[in-house]
Amino acid sequence: MAQKNPAKRTSPAGPPQLLWRREGADCLVTNDFGHYAWLKCKDFNLLAAGSLGEKHPKYAELADKGFVRDRLDFEGLAAKWRSKNAYLGTGPGLHILVLTLRCNHKCLYCQSAAAGVGARNADMSVETARKSVDFALQSSNPAITIEFQGGEPLLNWEALKAAVLRARAGAKKAGKQVSLALVSNFSLMTEEKASFLVENEVSVCTSLDGPADLHNRNRLFSGGNSHAATIKWLKYFQERYKHQVPGYRTFKPSALLTVSRYSLGRHKEIIDEYVKHGLEDIFIRPLAPIGYAKKCWGQIGYGAAEFTKFYLASLDYIHKLNRNGTVIREKMAAMMLEKIVNSRDPGYVDARCPCGAAIGQIAYNYNGDLYTCDEGRMVGWEGDDTFRIGNVRADSYRKVMASAATRACVLSSNLESQPDCARCVYKPYCGVCPVYNYEVQGSLWGDMAANDRCGLFKGIFGALFALLKKPGGEAILKKWAGK
Repeated sequence: MAQKNPAKRTSPAGPPQLLWRREGADCLVTNDFGHYAWLKCKDFNLLAAGSLGEKHPKYAELADKGFVRDRLDFEGLAAKWRSKNAYLGTGPGLHILVLTLRCNHKCLYCQSAAAGVGARNADMSVETARKSVDFALQSSNPAITIEFQGGEPLLNWEALKAAVLRARAGAKKAGKQVSLALVSNFSLMTEEKASFLVENEVSVCTSLDGPADLHNRNRLFSGGNSHAATIKWLKYFQERYKHQVPGYRTFKPSALLTVSRYSLGRHKEIIDEYVKHGLEDIFIRPLAPIGYAKKCWGQIGYGAAEFTKFYLASLDYIHKLNRNGTVIREKMAAMMLEKIVNSRDPGYVDARCPCGAAIGQIAYNYNGDLYTCDEGRMVGWEGDDTFRIGNVRADSYRKVMASAATRACVLSSNLESQPDCARCVYKPYCGVCPVYNYEVQGSLWGDMAANDRCGLFKGIFGALFALLKKPGGEAILKKWAGK
């Protein structure tokens, strides 16, 4: 005789795949479906023992979130998992074209292997730029982003123009949604170039490290005032956004913050600078000891605990500004919250499982060489081609996707195979970086117990969950995720 309610068991059952972390008198619990809950430690003990009865005030919430084995909604939970991990079936969506290694800045933390303005054999040819775009359009992903980087990409304007026009024409033929983005220091921008970018729907992003003294200290520019040029063109693109011309989309300009040792303790000034110039997002990115930054880490670097303190203070200040009506959000938090709150992948390839190396992004060097990611390209610049996966002239898309480096990065960044990660409470939202592990710890797998990147991410997640727990915090942070 069939059971009327086959999902219900009469014997006690512990929770499925329970991940947890004790925080004082409370416990944070998560599961692989991406749900989380805060419990008093005594209630956590009941849940872990399978003794949390149906009359317990937390029972309904925990059952709905997939923490009670006898009440699993398999279809609903599986749908959430598929939504959060949809990238596994799409292919690389981010394609980074390094148009030149040349740059007119000498940033203290440079990670792009920049060369001087007069360097030879450091520019991507127009032919290679077009071939790179054609290769990107072969991605199995129906929606791709082609991002133009350097060096300073405006130093190779002809290749940039050729790539933009090729991408716009190729998108129609391939039937793909193609987004184009430029990352520039703006020092070589002109109205003619700006109009071309706007009219071809290329979004623009620059670097803004805070007030003029801090920005100019981090981002050395012998040709003038780096901060002044940045602000001038931010205002220009903001005006173009406000006065859009029918016929094409215009995007708000954005800016990136790189946190150096000189940034620590100045979070209010930095955030106020973003608000002052009408920026509604600030991306508080930790510095990584890769490329040039690795060589001067003692001068500009810091540990996970120092960054966590800075990040938490920044979130607290942004939270305060939000409560007072100021529109500003932290982008790292927004992307992580998209996973935590909405169970959706935000497209942040650095925090995926497996990571985005090759299967989520590809970096195209100026000479057509392909790398798993831009960080992998930097390792290649140092003479180590561990992360090289092919060349646009010589290799097929299929060969690149099946390369040894692609497979190695996928395997080594699977959190289920990482001893420390497999049971971490933040596993449903996190990801490891094989390039970081390789550069800092000498192994693609790394040693998470002693891994500073792991410490940084734990600090970021700890700060977010602490704010989610605060009265009113969840409401504000949910708005960040849904923006």
